Amino acid sequence: MTHHLYRWALLGLVGLASTTMGCSRWIDVVPSSTLQQEPITRSILNDERVPLVMDGFRMMQNGAPQNPSTEIERRILNRVQETRLFSMLVPLGGNVASLGDKVVTARISFDETIDPHSGAAAWKGFLIGASMFLLSPAIELNYDYAAKATLELERWDGQVKRYETSAAGTAHYNLFGATPIMIGELKGQVAEACLTELMDQLVRDTTFYMASSSPLPDSPVLTVTVKTRNPLLSPASLSAVPVSTAPAQ
Repeated sequence: MTHHLYRWALLGLVGLASTTMGCSRWIDVVPSSTLQQEPITRSILNDERVPLVMDGFRMMQNGAPQNPSTEIERRILNRVQETRLFSMLVPLGGNVASLGDKVVTARISFDETIDPHSGAAAWKGFLIGASMFLLSPAIELNYDYAAKATLELERWDGQVKRYETSAAGTAHYNLFGATPIMIGELKGQVAEACLTELMDQLVRDTTFYMASSSPLPDSPVLTVTVKTRNPLLSPASLSAVPVSTAPAQ
């Protein structure tokens, strides 16, 4: 009988804690102050649109280089495609053989900053034991995440535009309430805030990327100075050279 009572009591506590934790998680995201409230729109003729080619993608996490994320790259390209500014988008390593002469190349960097203290606190709480489990709904923890996105676009004539934005967010949760889904939602919302502002900055420069905005650069004339190497002088050649003098009168 005692065993059954213990089991039902434990199940009840688990259910109560799960219900409480399910209602006590929320996310705050703070974009940079320049984020526009209303989306910016521009008009562009189809003939004026040129291809965009991914030329480089760099990811950092807490200052350490990371392998490029195909998910982040795809997300960035999808947002660029939604602007309809470019005729086509070529991902990193794609075929660029038949794109023509007027092409815009893109280099992207995405820097993440994760505050690890919240995860460590949750793990320590997990080790405390059953007594802390009963108190878990009353213990609030935070998971901080920030991202900085930089988009550098180079036009076919060599001119470069650089766009930069950042956003930060915090996931608030009770002990044992941190889940991969919640952390994924936080990162997704922060990334979305960054990309929204990047696209606003990009669309403002629509005329800069129009095919008629700049003629194709002339083929550069490269000059090279051709010369022989200075000969090494032998010891004999380093001797004094006689100087002719006028005959004595």
